[in-house]
Amino acid sequence: MAATPRRTSNHAHSVKRKGKGKRTIRRWPRRVAIIFGVLLLLFLGVVVYANVTAIWASRGRLFSNVADLPETKVGLVFGTTDRVNGRENLYYRYRIDAAVRVWKSGKLETLIVSGDNYSSPLYYNEPETMKLDLMERGIPGNRIVCDRKGLRTLDSVVRAKEIYGTNSILLISQRFQNERAIYLAKANGIEAIGFNAQDVEPQAGLKTRIREVGARVKMWLDVNFLNTRPRHLGEKELLPK
Repeated sequence: MAATPRRTSNHAHSVKRKGKGKRTIRRWPRRVAIIFGVLLLLFLGVVVYANVTAIWASRGRLFSNVADLPETKVGLVFGTTDRVNGRENLYYRYRIDAAVRVWKSGKLETLIVSGDNYSSPLYYNEPETMKLDLMERGIPGNRIVCDRKGLRTLDSVVRAKEIYGTNSILLISQRFQNERAIYLAKANGIEAIGFNAQDVEPQAGLKTRIREVGARVKMWLDVNFLNTRPRHLGEKELLPK
């Protein structure tokens, strides 16, 4: 008769343990959801901060009117392909237009045209295409320097300092790229201002704007965590005197 209470007690403890186990299992989806929500908020916070910090870095450093530009010895035009799917690339055309406007204002001595000619030297040459188009518009060829290893914005900006020896530069591109480039320039000890080329219509440039969100996150990571360097540096080169 004395053993019966003990069996009842053991049974009660077993039931309690099972109940706790079920409650723990039920809590797991909630915990996973909370962890996922926190990680999502952190990710969105990084995306927003990275995109806004480029805007902050460029405040007071961007110009859209040539008359407001201070004189600068060296300008940097960011490359892109001149045609997309057989059609004229308006980003390219407007950057060339902007470079010509600045040059004709007399506020520059040298232009660096920086883009990709390294990945496919025989078939793709952004800098040479830009140089030829700028020469057709009246800019002397001996004042245009081709940087054929400007594979991305970071490479173009850092190479302007480390290869061509300039610590002060005028960046020429659309506003969204100028903002990012100025952030990168400041992080690398370069005094930079930007002249904004005409932008394309929002609908036509939607894919580029979406990519820019990710590009700014990569920009922030490159500077603050990855210490990313240009893929190709090489020997120093002299700019025209």
